[in-house]
Amino acid sequence: MKITMTAFPGHEKGNTFVGFLLKITMYGFLVLLILRIGPIYLEHYKIIESLESLKSDQDLASRSREEIMVMLQKRWDVNGVDTVTKENVTITKDLDGVSVRVAYDASQHIMGNIDVVATFDDVIEVENH
Repeated sequence: MKITMTAFPGHEKGNTFVGFLLKITMYGFLVLLILRIGPIYLEHYKIIESLESLKSDQDLASRSREEIMVMLQKRWDVNGVDTVTKENVTITKDLDGVSVRVAYDASQHIMGNIDVVATFDDVIEVENH
């Protein structure tokens, strides 16, 4: 009797239980990362929006640095931005207009001793009218 390879079942295709567990673990970790890192970028988006809203103020060039800072802080209070402080904001005024720079680091604990640190540096420039 001749035994051929067709007499034995071929390699089964599909997931083994261990393969299934590895995939679930990997997808779960990716979801965890998205849920932990996502709020950092949502808050950054709010910061950018508040900076962009300064461009609509026609009197921005005539305002003092303190007034501009108060305007930003009010916008951040409304939007629930907690990461940025006065020390992270640089306001520069010259003959061409006003430049507002926000440079900060945001960190988020992931799990165990793993943390993520994101560094942001945004600048808007508003010309004199």
